[in-house]
Amino acid sequence: MNVFTELTLPNGATLPNRIAKAAMEENMADGNFSPSKQLLQLYKAWADGGTGLLITGNVMVDSLAMTGPGGVVLENDKRLAQFKRWASTGRAKGAHFWMQINHPGRQMPGDLGQQTWAPSPIAVELGKLSKHFNPPREMTEVMIEEVIQRFIRTSQLAERACFTGVEVHAAHGYLLSQFLSPRTNKRTDQWGGSLENRARLLLKIVSGIRAAVSPDFAVAVKLNSADFQRGGFSQDDAHHVVIMLNELGVDLVELSGGSYEAPAMHGRSLDGRTLAREAYFLEFANDLQKVARMPVMVTGGIRRLPVAEQVVESGVDMVGIGTALAIDPYLPRAWQQGKQNVPEIPPITWNNKPLASLAYMALVKYQLYKHSVNRRARPNVSPLWALIRNQVDNALRSRKYRRKMAAITQATQ
Repeated sequence: MNVFTELTLPNGATLPNRIAKAAMEENMADGNFSPSKQLLQLYKAWADGGTGLLITGNVMVDSLAMTGPGGVVLENDKRLAQFKRWASTGRAKGAHFWMQINHPGRQMPGDLGQQTWAPSPIAVELGKLSKHFNPPREMTEVMIEEVIQRFIRTSQLAERACFTGVEVHAAHGYLLSQFLSPRTNKRTDQWGGSLENRARLLLKIVSGIRAAVSPDFAVAVKLNSADFQRGGFSQDDAHHVVIMLNELGVDLVELSGGSYEAPAMHGRSLDGRTLAREAYFLEFANDLQKVARMPVMVTGGIRRLPVAEQVVESGVDMVGIGTALAIDPYLPRAWQQGKQNVPEIPPITWNNKPLASLAYMALVKYQLYKHSVNRRARPNVSPLWALIRNQVDNALRSRKYRRKMAAITQATQ
């Protein structure tokens, strides 16, 4: 068995190989929160590149709750035709195409001008950067039920748009991850306290989606192996959540880790030589294989074929690749042709770790932008320049977002 061996999921669908394009924050929606022409061009490159599974960047279940100003939103069927074109583009060469669906909770930029909600009123702690996130209000029971229904509705719409599955984002410090973590969930009702209560929202969403979509439509979950913060979601917690998910017809669990406050998902190898450092969530994935009834995918730092092969040979079912595919969308095809391409971004060694994380994300987004206009990547571009460019772009998009939401509010009054 190798990375180009087929994988059959519990729902009976067969992925053509075991390489997945992991979700990345593209921020390439058009003015109506729908997939833009640039976004379709980007996914055409990935589809042509030979990846077996494509997972979209965040698709939001609520236009009032965004991870960024250029995010895609699917909350009704008004522009379903554009989503159908997106699905058709991603599936054109035989890849399966899943929509990652998400709600940011407290991790919503404050300059979007919307009220921030979370399981508990605990603000994001990022030192001087904390000012960019508004302190959240605690969600009511009514709001929690609305979020459940929004995840289910978006999944139904994704199936109607001809995506082959959805991935529920319960990692990286977003809303469902906030409910899972005792660090951010201080509730004393049925949604907080014990792990069973903290996992209740995720389990209700997953079971609700599974009941609302076709049996052959994949339902996956992205889960932190840990928050990497004292008092947060632990590896033991993740272990038990997967056991709970075993009963819900989940087709795959993707393991990652971290949050905005502790961005382990952007961690990288120090020397690029050892498997443990390059595939940095692998050890826990191997342990999880012992209890998971569904396939397990590990994402984090993988950029070389020998490492990807060792991940699969160790028993992990899927290899998720992000940054390397942002630089070289055709990487799987090159590997299959016997080439040993190793795309990477030079390390950012700034002392300010939150700022370095932002610069890293900006560098990745810049590579995505280049491919969206059918140009070659530039991984060696200055991280400071990429960060400034990204901040200016976000500021302009945020202004447009606020104007649009104000117009919608005025029209509904």
